[in-house]
Amino acid sequence: MASNPPSWLKTIAGQVDTRLGEFLSTEKNRWSALDADLGLPLDEIIQLVSAGGKRLRPAFCYWGFVGAGGDEHSTKLLDAQMALELLHASALLHDDVIDGSITRRGEPTTHTRYTRTHLDNKWASDSRRFGEGAAILIGDLAFVYADQLMTSASHEAMQIWNEMRVELNIGQYLDLLGSAQRERRLIKAERVCRYKSGKYTIERPLHLGAILAQPDRAVVLLSALSNYGLPLGDAFQMRDDVLGAFGDGGENLTGKPVGDDLREGKPTPLLAMAFERANAAQRAVLDLVGSPSISDTAINKVQDVIKETGALDELEVKIALLTNQAIDAVRLAPITQAAKDALCELAEFVSQRTI
Repeated sequence: MASNPPSWLKTIAGQVDTRLGEFLSTEKNRWSALDADLGLPLDEIIQLVSAGGKRLRPAFCYWGFVGAGGDEHSTKLLDAQMALELLHASALLHDDVIDGSITRRGEPTTHTRYTRTHLDNKWASDSRRFGEGAAILIGDLAFVYADQLMTSASHEAMQIWNEMRVELNIGQYLDLLGSAQRERRLIKAERVCRYKSGKYTIERPLHLGAILAQPDRAVVLLSALSNYGLPLGDAFQMRDDVLGAFGDGGENLTGKPVGDDLREGKPTPLLAMAFERANAAQRAVLDLVGSPSISDTAINKVQDVIKETGALDELEVKIALLTNQAIDAVRLAPITQAAKDALCELAEFVSQRTI
């Protein structure tokens, strides 16, 4: 399986990035004209969406739309792709506050940058609260812009859009709760995995694209695309969990410190599998996960235990099985052959990626 992105992904990303850049620049100019300070929040959104990212959600939306027979040059497709990317930016801004992350895509997170600005200028009140408050508001702004781009979508498409947003927030809450409760049950970890990321990364963007193109074929299209999107979404997040625990070549590739998920105590299937297999001594090491003062040495010990229990190997097998299940399902889907081929390529990329 390949870890390199499909060649056509860059073309889709470029089209979305160009239009999204124009949209955000227009908004920045509009609000900067009212007050120069209002250009900074837009700069944060612009910086985040232009700092990297794979544009997977716009890509899945594209193939859902084109695969169902839609015109690839459709304005409603591009609006939906942009909305998905802004929704993702909103989630990242909020997630960084929730997790206390200091870097994102190799750059300081918005709340840390605003906290530093507050400190440097010796402004009034608490610098941390200011930084986090600014990031939450900027995340909300991206969320509103995402909604704004969906105003012309059909009722059927809006139902999917709204359900996706609810699912995303449910997943984030389960993730937050699981970290606080030091959740180690596999069934709970897999639920977080699906709702926090899997569904809103793959299944729902596919649904959104397909329904925008062919609302009358909703029953057959949505079911077939779920047969592909759900297992691949799980595999996608499980790969994310591996990268969050071990990285791949260091922070310069992942954009976040290696072992971040272990420091935050994320309730991942990888950790749940290790906990199930661990003996008493190994569980004592795994209990260090989520400790505020966990050291780099302790992180290394936790990583060793995960490997020693066989959890990492077990998860890799599961990722491969889920990916193959998704590929088998999409080959039977009632979509174009070009879309089937592209979605098979995407399946291999998202499940084996190193970034």
